[in-house]
Amino acid sequence: MNPLWLFLLAGVLSLLLSAILEKKFIPFLMRIKMGQTILEIGPRWHKSKEGTPTMGGIFFIVAIVISTVIFGLLPLSPAGGDTRLWKTLLMMVLYGAVGFIDDFVKFVKKRNKGLTALQKLVLQFLIAAGYLYWMRDSLETSLALPFTQTRVELGAFYWLFAILFIALMTNAVNLTDGIDGLAAGNTLVFFAFFCALAFRAGDRDQVVLCASVCGGMIGFLLYNYYPARVFMGDTGSLFLGGAVAGMAFWLNNPLFIAIGGFVYLWEAISVVIQVLVFKLTKKRVFRMAPFHHHLEMCGWKETQIVAFSVFLTALLCAAALWMFR
Repeated sequence: MNPLWLFLLAGVLSLLLSAILEKKFIPFLMRIKMGQTILEIGPRWHKSKEGTPTMGGIFFIVAIVISTVIFGLLPLSPAGGDTRLWKTLLMMVLYGAVGFIDDFVKFVKKRNKGLTALQKLVLQFLIAAGYLYWMRDSLETSLALPFTQTRVELGAFYWLFAILFIALMTNAVNLTDGIDGLAAGNTLVFFAFFCALAFRAGDRDQVVLCASVCGGMIGFLLYNYYPARVFMGDTGSLFLGGAVAGMAFWLNNPLFIAIGGFVYLWEAISVVIQVLVFKLTKKRVFRMAPFHHHLEMCGWKETQIVAFSVFLTALLCAAALWMFR
């Protein structure tokens, strides 16, 4: 089947499923009081968001998985049946499962922080190691340097780098999910960029997965744009983090993906900078971390932050797309 038709069919199905499921189950989440608790250390005006249903990521995950399976994995599916598709989709689902456990602990145990940082990291490292082992025959142990034709051979160190990179990207997307529409909006643009790469390469399997993610994000954003009626929770943000990291290694170019995904990385880096500098000097570099909260403290509206972030991601993805020539 023509990749354009695959893109349209997979994207539209995922969009419709995501939008319908969110609309149907938001009232259910409210009835069972699956509401977000806002930490006291967060921006004080976020208190108005307390009680907003969370774990909405479950429904766009279901939409993305169904669309990908129908158009990419079933025996009669029109895509090419690349094994990297199901391996990457499985990794995404496993990261979503870690997020679900985290959200479940918050809800049932009434512990706003959910799993400990160590517990989440161990699970994330195990999933990353498993994914890299499954993909080992498709991966090169060298890194392509941006803006050059040079590749740097890492040898055995590549696998350590890859595990750390996947964990970093996954948690970076998780940290980006802090204001209405920020993580979903950036992910929509980012996977539109992946779609462009897939079209250029004629890779129908990548087209299916990327279109499914884009459709799922549009359906979710109908309820997550400001003021959000549902949050994705760690269930959704870790699933999307796994999607971003997985595509980086499917394309065999993690450093190029880091350029298009700079917004994610900067959110994580801002937290690291804030913590390290405060421990060393007892002073803060930012008014609050991650960086989107710093912008809020500086007077930016949530809609302005999201618009600026999405625009920046689009520019950086265009630059990365140019580098992939």
